[in-house]
Amino acid sequence: MTTRRNFLYAGGLAGLGGFYFMESAAAAKGDDIIKMQAPEQNPDRDLWEKEGKHLRVALIGCGWYGKSDLFRMIQCGGEKIEVVALCDVNQKILHEAGALVAERQASKKTPVLYKDYRQMLSENKLDVCLVGTPDHWHALPMIAAVEAGCDVYVQKPIAVDVIECHAMFKAARKHQRVVQVGLQRRSTPILVDAKKRFIDSGEIGEVAYVNMFCDYGQRERILTPTQPPEELDFDFWTGPAPMRPYYNTYHLRSWRAFMEYGNGTIGDMGVHMFDMVRWLLNLGWPARVTSNGGIFVNRKGTPNISDTQNTLFEYENLTVSWEHRHWSEVREPRFGWGSTLFGTKGTLKANSTACDFKPLGNAPWHKVDAATEFDRYPSDETEPGLEVRVAGANRAHMWNFLARIVDRGRPVSDIEEGYISSACCILGNISQALNGATLEWDAENVCVKDNPEANALLRRTYRAPWKHPEA
Repeated sequence: MTTRRNFLYAGGLAGLGGFYFMESAAAAKGDDIIKMQAPEQNPDRDLWEKEGKHLRVALIGCGWYGKSDLFRMIQCGGEKIEVVALCDVNQKILHEAGALVAERQASKKTPVLYKDYRQMLSENKLDVCLVGTPDHWHALPMIAAVEAGCDVYVQKPIAVDVIECHAMFKAARKHQRVVQVGLQRRSTPILVDAKKRFIDSGEIGEVAYVNMFCDYGQRERILTPTQPPEELDFDFWTGPAPMRPYYNTYHLRSWRAFMEYGNGTIGDMGVHMFDMVRWLLNLGWPARVTSNGGIFVNRKGTPNISDTQNTLFEYENLTVSWEHRHWSEVREPRFGWGSTLFGTKGTLKANSTACDFKPLGNAPWHKVDAATEFDRYPSDETEPGLEVRVAGANRAHMWNFLARIVDRGRPVSDIEEGYISSACCILGNISQALNGATLEWDAENVCVKDNPEANALLRRTYRAPWKHPEA
């Protein structure tokens, strides 16, 4: 018998080709975890495969996630994608990326390699540019790319300060470019299904409180400065950020441990969860942001990001909270990082790889894990550093980007959404810096109401000769 409840499970992702939560006898026990099936169809993929044209593509920032994004684009775009140029200030990483791209792209050609993104943009007629640099290097290359006529895929958070975020948003609109932000929870199949199945259907009831959290992250480490390797132009890598000592962990993603290059854990992990919650609940800018925290435990370590932080984003009849701790046990291994949405009829736990729902009362949990797609993409099994269980979400996100290049619509994680989510997390850090001041945001005038101290922190000082972008 087909009931409305069963229909919602079976059709929750009908638009994405048959994803579903798979209500079954096993799931009904409340003990077993169901693995979501991979999609058979995807409207964005179908549009791209039918109408997509040959694209000349470049990547700025060839490290961990830059390559991951580029390889997903090659997987999704196939022979229509030609990677013609790569840019990185680390020559070893750059040449390794060039060889890997030559192996993977259909033409087997090695892209032209550059150290300076400005030279790359001026010497090539590009259709698409991916920006996969560390956070402090997102704004200038992204703006230069849209000015050069590129559609852009830029990693999250889109910038390190609020004025950078606003300038990127305005540049994309001025030059009428498609810009997708790497906030791929909006394309994560189990979350797309959960949104339709539990939230849009009303099954969760009214959501009045959301707790976003991260129980792991940078632990206490004492680092010793060293000389940068010969293959790295460290001055160029530092760019507009303040010059700091070089630590040999930077290229292993540990630049995230320093506020000069990013926005701490709330700007790294928190922006994913906050953007996810905004999308799930159809939220825009919060009315107020308040945050407290600091380095409470890891006081002897070299990193300078907060090891403890609590942030409140206040909406009408809804509070969204963020908390992270770098020093305690993970409260629940299945959700060491994620969000819990509390509704009047049920509770939803979600992150990038798992999604559980429990109706109010004694009903069991419905537990679902993200699918892996080794049968369709065997290279996923051998790609170094690949986040395997989110590779499918990244592909869906990339197909959405490619489809919007075709029809010139707004992608699911449009630059405006990236602007709001990134800026709000940055406002959390500003509130913390001002001893927990409550910040009331004026989006129209791009300022905090009646708070000159906070407004002075919306823009960071750029190291010469780099110039801060203006909207």
